[in-house]
Amino acid sequence: MILIIDVGNTRIKSAVFEQDTLVEVNFFSNESFKTSIENILKKFDKITNLVIASVGILEKEAFQSFSNQVKINFISRESNFPFQNNYISPSTLGIDRMVLSAGAVLQFPKQNRLIIDAGTCVTYDFIDDKDVYHGGAISPGIRLRYEVMHNYTAKLPLLSIEESEKVIGNTTNQSLHSGVINGITFEIDGFIDSIKSKNENFIIILTGGDANFLAKRLKNTIFANSNFLLESLNNLYQYQK
Repeated sequence: MILIIDVGNTRIKSAVFEQDTLVEVNFFSNESFKTSIENILKKFDKITNLVIASVGILEKEAFQSFSNQVKINFISRESNFPFQNNYISPSTLGIDRMVLSAGAVLQFPKQNRLIIDAGTCVTYDFIDDKDVYHGGAISPGIRLRYEVMHNYTAKLPLLSIEESEKVIGNTTNQSLHSGVINGITFEIDGFIDSIKSKNENFIIILTGGDANFLAKRLKNTIFANSNFLLESLNNLYQYQK
C-alpha cells in the first residue's frame, strides 16, 4: 500500500492506494499533519511507501520522522516525467502542474489534453498528443477573488461561495457573487474554447477543490475528478518505479 501526500497552499490532502485502487482520502492542516499521518499509518499497517509532492511551506525535513516506518519518496522537478517539457522557465513550473500533466499523459494517451486545477489559483496546462508540455495560464481562484475584493476596497463585504443564477445582480452581494462565479465560469469556458479551436482529439480534465462546484456550470464537456492530482501522484510513482 502507498500513502500519497499533496501539500497544497491551503491544506494537505492524502490518499491511500492499494496499487491503482483509491482506498481513502483525507484532508488536514499543516499544524496537524504529523498526527494525521501517524493515525493513517496505524490504520493501514501495510503501507510501505510515502509519496510526497509539495507546493506549500512544509519542507522535506518535516517528513523525516516517518523514515523508520516507511520509505519516503519526494516528487521533484528532477524526477522522471512522461512528457517533454517545453516550458521556457522549467525551474519555475509548479510541481503540482507537472504532476497533473504527467497524470493526464499516463491516463489519457495520444490525446491533446487541457488540465484545469480549480483551487487557490486556477491553473491551466496544455499537453499535446505527442506528449509535449507547452505551458498554460494561472489566475485567481474563487476564494481569492472574494478576498481580494474585500481586502482591497473600503466597503465591499467578504462573502462565501454561493450559487449565482443572476448575471445582473440587483444588490451588492448578488453583484459580487455574479462577478466571482460567472466571471470564473466564463473565463474557463473561454479558455477551453480558444484551445479547442486550434486542436482536435481533445480532452478537458477539471480537478481541484472547486471542481465539483464548477463542473455543472460549464458549457463544455469535461472530465471532472476532484482527486485527479492524488491519482496522478500514484500513477507517476508507479511510472517512475
